[in-house]
Amino acid sequence: MAFNHGALDATLAAAAGDDAALLRELRSAFVESATKQLDLLKRARCDGNWHVAAMRLKGLAASFHAEDLLQAAEIALHAAPGEPMAIREVEAVITRFARTRTPDPNRI
Repeated sequence: MAFNHGALDATLAAAAGDDAALLRELRSAFVESATKQLDLLKRARCDGNWHVAAMRLKGLAASFHAEDLLQAAEIALHAAPGEPMAIREVEAVITRFARTRTPDPNRI
C-alpha cells in the first residue's frame, strides 16, 4: 500500500488555519484516537468487538480523509478477529503517520 497522507494533512490544515500549535494538537489527537482503536482491534476476540473497532477506525479515517487508514480499516473489517495481517496493516499506517512531523509554517 502506497503511503499518502496529503488529504489528511490538508484536512487538518483547513481546520487549524494558521495556528501551528492547533495543527500539532489535531494531528496528535488523530494519532491518539487511531492508536486507541488499534489497541481495541488487537484485543478483540469476538466478531462483534473486532467489527466495532474496525468500523471506528474506518469512521475516523473517513472523517479526516485519511485514505491509507481507511483502506487498512476496510481490510480489517473483512478479516477474522485477530487476523495478524490486518492488524499489521493498520499499525503500519498509524506508525508512518505518527512519524511524519507537522511542517512549521514559520520555518518555510
